[in-house]
Amino acid sequence: MHPAGLAAAGTPRQPSKRRIPVSQLGMADPHQLFDDTSSAQNSAQSRGYGAQRGPSGLGYPAASASPQAAFLADPVSNMAMAYGSSLAAQGKELVDKNIDRFIPVTKLKYYFAVDTLYVGRKLGLLFFPYLHQDWEVQYQQDTPVAPRFDVNAPDLYIPAMAFITYILVAGLALGTQDRFSPDLLGLQASSALAWLTLEVLAILLSLYLVTVNTDLTTIDLVAFLGYKYVGMIGGVVMGLLFGKIGYYLVLGWCCVSIFVFMIRTLRLKILAEAAAEGVPVRGARNQLRMYLTMAVAAAQPLLMYWLTFHLVR
Repeated sequence: MHPAGLAAAGTPRQPSKRRIPVSQLGMADPHQLFDDTSSAQNSAQSRGYGAQRGPSGLGYPAASASPQAAFLADPVSNMAMAYGSSLAAQGKELVDKNIDRFIPVTKLKYYFAVDTLYVGRKLGLLFFPYLHQDWEVQYQQDTPVAPRFDVNAPDLYIPAMAFITYILVAGLALGTQDRFSPDLLGLQASSALAWLTLEVLAILLSLYLVTVNTDLTTIDLVAFLGYKYVGMIGGVVMGLLFGKIGYYLVLGWCCVSIFVFMIRTLRLKILAEAAAEGVPVRGARNQLRMYLTMAVAAAQPLLMYWLTFHLVR
C-alpha cells in the first residue's frame, strides 16, 4: 500500500476552513453589542429620504428663513415702515415748531447763560446795591446780551437755585426744632410758589390797567421776584447760628437791599416809555407807574419776613 494511503487512512481528516465575507463580520462577532445601521442610513439618504440639500449642493440642510427676514423681504412691509418713518419725522418737526408756544425753550436758554463770575457779581449786587452805578441793560443789535456778559441782565439760575436752597434750609430749621415733616416741608414750598405766582399775576394786571408799554416780560418778573430768596436764605441761616438777633439783623439788611435793587431795576423797565417819549415824570400817568414800582419793591421785604419768621425761634 502506498504510504500516502496509509497516512490518509491512519490520520483523521481535518475540516476545511471557510472564509467569512467582510459584510458578515459584524454578525459573526460575538462581542458586538449593537447592530451597525450606518449602511442602512446611507442607503436611505441615497434614496432621497434624508434631509433636503441646500441650494449650494454641499449636502447641508437648507436653513429656513426667519419671520423677520420674511417680513423685511415683503414690499408691503417696506412701504409701511417707510410711511411710519415719514410720519415720525413730520411729528418731530411739528413739535419742534410749536413747542415755543407753550415752553419758550429758546428764551430759557438765554436766562440760564451764566458763569461763575456772573453769579458772584450778581450776589454782590443783591447784597450791596448801593455801590452800583450803571443799571442799564446792554444791548447788541436790539437784543440784550447774555447775563454772563452783563450783571444787570435778569437770569433764572440764581432764583431757581435760591428757591431750592431756601426749601432745604427751611427743612433744616424745622428739623432742629423737632417740627420737621414731609407735609410741612411741602406746604412751605407750595406756599412760596403760590405767593410768587400771585405776585406775577398782580404785576401783569397792574401793568395792563396802567397801560404801560414795556419790554418787561413774564420771565423777567419771575427772575426779579425770585432774587428775594437769596436774602431769605441769609436771614434763616443767621437765625440758626445766632438766634433771633442775627435773623433780624441780616434779614433787615437784605430787605433794604432788595428794596433798593428793585427800585433801580424796575424803574428803568416801567418808566422806559416815558423816558423815551420825553414825558415829564410828574404826569398823572407816570405817577401811577412810579407808585406801581414802589409797591412791587415794598412787597418784597414783607414777603421775605412772612415766609421766614416762623422758621426761627
